Amino acid sequence: MTARCARKTFTSMARRSAHAAAINCLKKQSTGHKQRSFRSLNRRRVADSVAALRHQACHTTLHLKDPAVNKLLAASLLAAGLAFASVVQAAPTLLNVSYDVMRDFYKDYNSAFQKHWKAEKNEDVSVQMSFGGSSKQARSVIDGLPADVITMNMATDINALADNGGLVPKEWVSRLPNNSAPFTSATVFIVRKGNPKALKDWPDLIKDGVEVIVPNPKTSGNGRYTYLSAWGYTLKKGGDEAAAKKFVGDLFRHVPVLDTGGRGATTTFMTNQIGDVLVTFENEAEMIAREFGRDQFEVVYPSVSAQAEPPVSVVDKVVDKKQSRALAEAYLQYLWSPEGQEIAAKNYLRPRDPQVLAKYTDRFPKVDFLSVENTFGDWRTVQKTHFVDGGVFDQIYPGK
Repeated sequence: MTARCARKTFTSMARRSAHAAAINCLKKQSTGHKQRSFRSLNRRRVADSVAALRHQACHTTLHLKDPAVNKLLAASLLAAGLAFASVVQAAPTLLNVSYDVMRDFYKDYNSAFQKHWKAEKNEDVSVQMSFGGSSKQARSVIDGLPADVITMNMATDINALADNGGLVPKEWVSRLPNNSAPFTSATVFIVRKGNPKALKDWPDLIKDGVEVIVPNPKTSGNGRYTYLSAWGYTLKKGGDEAAAKKFVGDLFRHVPVLDTGGRGATTTFMTNQIGDVLVTFENEAEMIAREFGRDQFEVVYPSVSAQAEPPVSVVDKVVDKKQSRALAEAYLQYLWSPEGQEIAAKNYLRPRDPQVLAKYTDRFPKVDFLSVENTFGDWRTVQKTHFVDGGVFDQIYPGK
C-alpha cells in the first residue's frame, strides 16, 4: 500500500471513529430525558450535530492541514449553525394586558389579526393575554409586567402609566382615532329570568331587599362606569351633587360583595347565585348567554348610562426595549379595520364604523348616553375626586 493510500484510509477511519465516539458521548449525556417538546428535540439534534463535528475535529487534528478537510468541516459547521438559528428563532410575541370582560372579544380578534399579519408579512405572531380588573392590570404594568399593548376600559388607567414612570407619553390619547377608543359600550342590568324584583331603572336598585352585584370601582373600570352612571342619572333628573352622592351611597349599601373585576362579579352572580341584579357592560351579557344559556337571565337597559369608551395604547418603554413597536402599533390599528369592527359588533361592542354599526342595529338599542368628560370633567379629575384613597367612594362606601 502506498503512503498516500494509507493516509486516506487512516483519515477515513479516524473520521468514522471520531463521529461515532461523539454521538456515543452525546447519547450518554441525554439518557433519562424522555420527555421533550418538539422544539427542544430539534435544538438537541442540531446541537448533537455541531458537537459531533467539533468532536470529530478534535480527533482529526492531524489531518486539518488538508485544505479539503478544512473546507468540508467549515461548510458542515456553517450549515449546522444556520439550522440551529432557524430552530431557536421563535415567532414574535406580543403581550396584551386587558380587562376582565374582554376575553371573548380578544380570543376572536387575536385569531383574525394573526391571519392578517401572516398574509401581509408572511410571518407568524404569538399574542399572549393577561386579564383582570382594569385598574389592577394597569398597576401590574406600572410594577413591571412587560405589556407591549394595554387595552383598558377607561382612560384613567392608561393615564396612570403616563403619570408613573412615563411608560406612555402624556398625549397617548391622540395617537389613534376616536381618542384611541375603537368601540363603545353601555351599562346594563342583568336580572334573573322573569325579572322577579321588577328592576327597570336606577332607583329600583335601592329598593328594600334588592342585592346588587357590581365590581369594586377602585379596581375595576366596570365598577367605575356603574358608579358614574348612577351619579349621572341623579344629575340628569335634576338632583345636585349632594343628592347624587347620597344616591350612589345608598346604591352601594345594597352591594353584598365587591369583586375586583367584571368577570369575578359575573361569577358571583351567575355561578354562586348571589344577588338580584348584576350591573355590567352589555358585551358581558352575551358572554353570559353563551356560557349559561339565554333562559337564565334578562337584560335591562336603564334610562341613563355613562358611555364607556375603552381606550388602547402601546406601552412605549416596553416596545422600544423589545423593538416590537411596529408589530404592536399594527395590532392596535387593526382594531379600526372593517374586520376588527365586525368582530367588535359580533361580540356586542358598539363599533365606531357607522357602516358596520348599521348592520347590527338589532343588537344595540338606543341609549341615552352621558359623556363622562362633559358631565364630570377630564378623567384625571374624575379619578382624583372619586376613586383615589380618601376620595368620594371611600367616604360613601360602608365597607370602609
